[in-house]
Amino acid sequence: MTDAASEGREGRLQAEDPWESLLRSANAGDARAFARFLVAVTPTIQGIVRARAHLLTREDRDDLVQEILIAIHLKRRSWQPDRPLRPWLHAVIRYKIIDALRRRSRQAQSRHLPIEDLDESLFCEDPADPSVPLDLDRILARIDERSAFIIRASALDGQQAADIGEQLALAEGTVRVLLHRALRKLSDLVQRTLP
Repeated sequence: MTDAASEGREGRLQAEDPWESLLRSANAGDARAFARFLVAVTPTIQGIVRARAHLLTREDRDDLVQEILIAIHLKRRSWQPDRPLRPWLHAVIRYKIIDALRRRSRQAQSRHLPIEDLDESLFCEDPADPSVPLDLDRILARIDERSAFIIRASALDGQQAADIGEQLALAEGTVRVLLHRALRKLSDLVQRTLP
């Protein structure tokens, strides 16, 4: 190699992103370089997660940072050393944040179901067809005990979710979700018993 070519190459290496050098060495088998790489990128990942995933709790953001670090570890060989590292890194972070926000959205939807909307359709004083006898005890006996208890306590006895939660050692939100599921089970059973 000529001196001019060697000098040009050294100039590029000196101007190179230090993260790229670390990951290039890590991908060549240097475990210490990979550990240094992860330590170097973690504060940046934390900052991006704080800025873009502010809807998540602090614990969820911390978990997300760990997920991102794992994803980087698993996908690090997909980075092409002839391309800049930071766009690749930002893409990994972006997709993990999107996944976390989607999970949160699905969880939030399942936790905040409008149970009150179901009360009128499931428990009407006057069934549409009076010739169809609805024996509630018989139907409740066909679902699990906890679900039947929650329906009786809420719909028949008028207890609040917090009170039911105390009796069952469950959080109020959990009782609401369980009540919704129990009402759905009950609705399915009623539909199957109707002619």
